[in-house]
Amino acid sequence: MNAIPCLTIEDVASLDGVLAEFLKKAEAELTVVIDRGGNVISQCGDMTVMDVTIIAALAAGSFAATKELARRIGEVEFNALYHQGNGSHIFMNSVDDDTIMITVFGRRTTVGLVRFYSSSTAQAVSALLRSLSREGHGFHFDATDVTATPVFAE
Repeated sequence: MNAIPCLTIEDVASLDGVLAEFLKKAEAELTVVIDRGGNVISQCGDMTVMDVTIIAALAAGSFAATKELARRIGEVEFNALYHQGNGSHIFMNSVDDDTIMITVFGRRTTVGLVRFYSSSTAQAVSALLRSLSREGHGFHFDATDVTATPVFAE
């Protein structure tokens, strides 16, 4: 699993723009992009509906559990999960090997509409995150830069 990417203000604005457009088209309430460990990368929509951090952790666990179920029947993973409630529903889809997109929606839209728009949104989010890992924003870490010299000499 890769680390959460380092996002600049411009990156956050780009990601928020993609997610906001998705929410508008899909008529959903909230969308959250997380890594496979359950860490929130970005979120857009009505965050007062629920605790996003808990939803992210539970969604990552759900995806991990169903990945094992998929493996048991000869699949690599199920790339989308849908949980239907009485009034609120959750649709989760794989963005890439490291990232999941969670969408919460209610009665004013359908799972078909959410699924349709989440596919292109996931591709856009994946492309944006890939570009961040390539660009690196000028940050570079080289392990040879670290020395064993004590910081505080006696």
